[in-house]
Amino acid sequence: MSLRERPWPDRAATLPAAVLGFLEFVHTTAVNKLVGLREEQARATPLPTSPLMSPLGLIKHLTAVQRQHIQVHIGGSRLPLLWSHDDHGFDFRLEPDDSITTVVAAYDEEWLRSQQTLAEVDWSSFVEVYGQQVRVERLLTDVLQESARHLGHLDILRELIDGTTGE
Repeated sequence: MSLRERPWPDRAATLPAAVLGFLEFVHTTAVNKLVGLREEQARATPLPTSPLMSPLGLIKHLTAVQRQHIQVHIGGSRLPLLWSHDDHGFDFRLEPDDSITTVVAAYDEEWLRSQQTLAEVDWSSFVEVYGQQVRVERLLTDVLQESARHLGHLDILRELIDGTTGE
């Protein structure tokens, strides 16, 4: 896998275009954090206080976050959830057949699905999230902040694994 070009949102972008642009920027940055890692490094969990958190597990988590908020809450999809609410580490767990290729492909597919859903929905509308009404654009800022926050975790993991530092 090679580094992907990271698009920067246009300076004249509207708020929706900027949010989509930064979601894509964060998506690309997260994938780029795996470039150069061997499979065993991508599965490494070097943080003793977070024994399930690996670079690959974080990408899997970001896929689950998009599925939950964009497909299920915003799009009303009946796609299966990628996590269990009873197990807070569930979506970080890796299956034996998970690989950099398969996890990144699932993340890319989810991002494409998210873009399609967001193109079809009124961002100023409200959706029900755990029994409360939430504006779509507010929920999207949650997805953006969570995704960006996990880029910091990916930076830390990568530095602990092989010394590579991010921006």
